[in-house]
Amino acid sequence: MSHSLKNTPLAQAHIDAGARMVDFGGWNMPLAYGSQLEEHHAVRQDAGMFDVSHMLNVDVTGADAMAFLRRLIANDVARLTATPGKALYSCMLNPEGGVIDDLIVYFFAADRWRVVVNAGTADKDVAWMQRIAIASRLAVSIAPRRDLSMVAVQGPNARAKVWAARPAWKADTEGLTPFTAAQFGTDTLVARTGYTGEDGFEIVLPATEVAALWQDLAAQGVRPCGLGARDTLRLEAGMNLYGQDMDEMIQPAQAGLTWTVSLKDPARAFIGRAAIEQFGTPAAFLGLKLNERGVMRAHMAVRTAHGAGEITSGTMSPTLGVSIAFARMPLDVKPGDAVEVDIRGKWVPATVCKLPFVRNGKAVEQP
Repeated sequence: MSHSLKNTPLAQAHIDAGARMVDFGGWNMPLAYGSQLEEHHAVRQDAGMFDVSHMLNVDVTGADAMAFLRRLIANDVARLTATPGKALYSCMLNPEGGVIDDLIVYFFAADRWRVVVNAGTADKDVAWMQRIAIASRLAVSIAPRRDLSMVAVQGPNARAKVWAARPAWKADTEGLTPFTAAQFGTDTLVARTGYTGEDGFEIVLPATEVAALWQDLAAQGVRPCGLGARDTLRLEAGMNLYGQDMDEMIQPAQAGLTWTVSLKDPARAFIGRAAIEQFGTPAAFLGLKLNERGVMRAHMAVRTAHGAGEITSGTMSPTLGVSIAFARMPLDVKPGDAVEVDIRGKWVPATVCKLPFVRNGKAVEQP
């Protein structure tokens, strides 16, 4: 029943713009404003914006904040401390090494950090973080910031259009490298991150200010984009979606996320480490391109020379004009291999690809 769905502060703006709204993890979110295809191409060729206010910013503060995050997260946040505003991507694991959520951590000061978590897992994530904080007896406070909103502006012209809408931000954000952020006051953050494979910013600001920003960006020709384009863009860019490509039953090594786990410091006993070191059987987590007509979707079976596999995410790629997918397959499967996908009872040939499929708007050369 739709009345129980949560709305972001931009919900009315989406409805006024004629967006088709859908239930996404309990949130009333725009799927598309018209043509999902045009929204996808706008991000690859110009600039598009996404309401990501359903995602939750969580402030982690206190004398033991860093010790807490080093225990909580599989990647090592200690590597961020040279640069305020630096961020990293990682997973928060359960004791079995399964992924509770994937998230971004920002460092501001030794006692001041921020974690951005997914919408559908936010309540579970915060409860888990609080439980670990209490069990570890660490001086750390965990504050969910539902008073903040978030907009992602992505595409080759995204940064220039943000500066046109908010000239005051330019000086402090022009020199940002990927995965760093600039802070304006206490509650506004402009980060050079995103989920599309394009350049751009993710902007966190007070919920009371987000409608004005959205309007000002639209006035600069930034195209509003929905969840449909977000999904085709992230698939082309080789980026995982929580709940689809990994979950609490899947370890990072089975989802192509070994790079988000740091085992360098033997003394850092992060949650899930023992399980990963004991059972960390990796899978080949690779791309597929369909060689005939049809569309690959999640849970379709894959037949390889080395055994069975399964698609975790699949779609039609607007940039490449063919169906693409991610699949978990036996470890011996390699890019370039010929495989088959079960599409409604028919085995259709596909080729294994390395990820991503698209970088900076262009197809990635495949073996």
